[in-house]
Order: sequence, then structure tokens, then C-alpha cells
Amino acid sequence: MAKLYFRYSAMNAGKTTQLIQVKHNYEERDQNVMVLKPIIDKRDSAEKIKSRIGIECCTTLFDDKANVFDLIRTCNETKRINCILIDEAQFMTREQVLQLCSAIDDLNIPCIAYGLRSDFRGELFPGSEALLSFADSIEELKTICWCGKKAIMNTRLMNGEAVYEGEQVQIGGNESYISLCRKHWKEGKVRP
Repeated sequence: MAKLYFRYSAMNAGKTTQLIQVKHNYEERDQNVMVLKPIIDKRDSAEKIKSRIGIECCTTLFDDKANVFDLIRTCNETKRINCILIDEAQFMTREQVLQLCSAIDDLNIPCIAYGLRSDFRGELFPGSEALLSFADSIEELKTICWCGKKAIMNTRLMNGEAVYEGEQVQIGGNESYISLCRKHWKEGKVRP
């Protein structure tokens, strides 16, 4: 029976790099992989995901109105999908996570979803909340704070300082966010 795996972390833990490596492993064994990403993240070129270390792969983009089950089923009818990989899964809606679960259960296709657990305020993203509820397996990928402790918090930066108010979603990379341990997140201490 296929399963849903949710691999989460703070920013800069290598989620996209790992996704691309998993895709490569499947394809080396002549297996078909479907890579999905919510269209809200427009940092990379159209229909590509790119890791911070520079490797990239093609992806199928979907918006918050898309029916993920139908998207997967249609692709699977064209060529058998052996694995679904999702980047930036925190941006999925709860309904889309449930549709994904139906695709996994009804079409018997395993899925590994990669995403952030929480936002810069320490609140769960709707997609992450649903994935934490419905995933068969949950794994934390680790990264470190500037102090060397495990970083579990995403901190939004404005003019190099931590901010704790604003819209939940603001797309950005190292210029806009830093991963911190809980202590330094609470203190707003973004550097030694």
C-alpha cells in the first residue's frame, strides 16, 4: 500500500536538494516521477524548482484551485507514475492534501511532500497542518542556527532585523528569512 511521507524543516535544510536526489534515484531505475509545486512560489523560472546549491528539475505547477487528485490521475493515465514528489507543500490547501491522500490511496502511488512546518510567527501553514494530520510518516530534516543549535524556526527579516507581524506568505530566500533556534527566534537575535 502506498504511503504519504511528509518531510519538513526550517528553511535552508536542503528539502529541494533532497527532492531532486530522490527524483534522480527513481529515474535511474527507470521509474516515472511526477514533481509538483504550488504556483505561489515564483522564485524560480517557470515550471522548474531549483535548490540553493544550484541543481534543478522540471515540475508541474498548480494553483490553490487545482484538484490535485485529477491532476495526478490524468498524468498517471498517460504514463504510470511510480512516485509523486511535492516541493513547497506548505502552500497546499487542506482540501488539496485530502485530494493527494485520495490519489495515494486509490491509485496506489507513494508521495513524498517537502515543506516548512511553520511560518515566521511560529504558526502552522494550512498545508503543513493537514500533512502533519494525514501523513503516514513524518520526518524532520535538520539545519542549524548561527549558534550551532538545531534551527526549528523561520525568521522573517526586514532591513536585517527579525519581524513578527505581516502576511503569512511572503516568498523569499536568504535575503528575507533566516533559520534560528527557538531561543534566538524569541529574542530576535539573527546574528552573534
